[in-house]
Amino acid sequence: MASLKTVLYLGVCLSAWIITYADEKVPKAENVRWVSVDFKTVLHWTTDPSDYKYTVHYASNEGEWRETLNCIQMSLTECDLSSDVKMNSTYNVKIQTEPAIEYDDYSDDLEEYPRSYSPPFNPFRETNISAVKFTVAVVDESRVNVTITDPLSGIHEGKKQLSLRDILKSELKYKISYYKFGSTGKRDFISNSSTAEVSQLDAGQSYCFMVAAFIPTRPKITQQGAWSAQWCTPGDEPNLGAWVGAVVILLTVLVIIILVTVLCCKCCRQKDPSQSSTPV
Repeated sequence: MASLKTVLYLGVCLSAWIITYADEKVPKAENVRWVSVDFKTVLHWTTDPSDYKYTVHYASNEGEWRETLNCIQMSLTECDLSSDVKMNSTYNVKIQTEPAIEYDDYSDDLEEYPRSYSPPFNPFRETNISAVKFTVAVVDESRVNVTITDPLSGIHEGKKQLSLRDILKSELKYKISYYKFGSTGKRDFISNSSTAEVSQLDAGQSYCFMVAAFIPTRPKITQQGAWSAQWCTPGDEPNLGAWVGAVVILLTVLVIIILVTVLCCKCCRQKDPSQSSTPV
């Protein structure tokens, strides 16, 4: 009886050792992080090289876990979730380590394999917004029109690639920052649409503009997108020909004055009797 207990004890210890050893050898996804720009949302992680595969599941709020169809039994360490996490909701992701098997032999019995979880992520509140493109058209001496191109997102509906306006609708606004060329004072103007008129500009002055997407309903840290490149309007620049003409005229007048002065001095010397050379 004692021998049987000893054998059972050794068997249990050996089994535990094998399971522990196996767990140590099975790689686990580490450093799980979200990278999202304009709603193109990609999950990244790191792991040790191995023959194991990874399957990604996602869930919104308290919903059920769902497989990401493009990220089943994959060797890569990233998964594009743009088409899955496109609702205004908070998502969680788990990455399951799995043995490399044929899909037909796939089993849900994976409790012995490690899994990793992502931090929660809400693309509507956290995706980064890239720099926008825009043009400036002069209306008159004191007004310009700013026309902004809504950036495209990483989300498609059928064959159409949605813009940020399609997704965010009225929540998407634009911050227009402008200043008079050579001045340090800036003014900010919030536009509710992709077109805006900026008025009360000083006539003849050059103004420089920058634009950024602005979403006031988001947390302050993610309210504003990246600033665009700068666009400056032309000002009234002096005509080079006019400058040259003015300089020539000034030089001509100066030469005439000098010549007249010299001639006058000579004439005065000739008429002064004290300057005569005749002896007394």
